[in-house]
Amino acid sequence: MKKRTKEQLQDDCWIYILLLTTLAILLESLKKYTFNIVGVDLSIALFFLPFIYFISNYIAKKYDYKKAVAAIAISGVMFVSFSAIISFAFGERLILSNVSGEFCGYVVSQFINLTLYMYLLNNTKMPILLLYLNYLFSLIIYYMFYTLIYLNIITLNSYWPGYFITLGIQMIICLPLAILGKKTKRKN
Repeated sequence: MKKRTKEQLQDDCWIYILLLTTLAILLESLKKYTFNIVGVDLSIALFFLPFIYFISNYIAKKYDYKKAVAAIAISGVMFVSFSAIISFAFGERLILSNVSGEFCGYVVSQFINLTLYMYLLNNTKMPILLLYLNYLFSLIIYYMFYTLIYLNIITLNSYWPGYFITLGIQMIICLPLAILGKKTKRKN
C-alpha cells in the first residue's frame, strides 16, 4: 500500500466544497417546508444554515482562504442554477427578486463570516465566544439581505416573532459548531 503525500491529502478539499454546495441546495429546496412554533411558521431550512458557515470556515482553516472563496462561489452559483432548473422543471416562473435576495444574502453573509473568521484565526487565539458571535452576526446579515431583497416584509407584525424564534433556534445550533470549530486543527 502506497503512502499518501501531504499534497495528495490536501486535494480532498473538493469533498468539502461538494458538501457546502449540497447544503446550499438543500437549504434552497427546504425553504418552502415549514413547521409551526407558537403560531409562527418557520422554515425547516433554518436548521441547516449554521452548518453552511461552519463548512466554509472549516475549508478556510483546514485548506486556505482561496479554496473557501471558491467553495462559496461554486455553492452560490449551483444553488441559483438549481432554483432555475427546478422552476423550469415544474413550469413555474423564475422570479429574479426571489433568487437575487437569497443569493445576495448567502454570498454577502458568507464573505462577512469568512472575513471575520480569518481575522479571528490570524489575530487571536480564537475564543469560542468570538467564533460563536461570528456565526450569529453572519446569520443576522443573511436574514437582513434575505428579508430586504426577497421578502420585503420587514414591517409586518408576523415577521418579527419568526425572526427572533429563528435566531434563537440557530443560536442553540451554533454553540456546538463554535466549540467544534475551535477544536479543528489548522493546516500546517
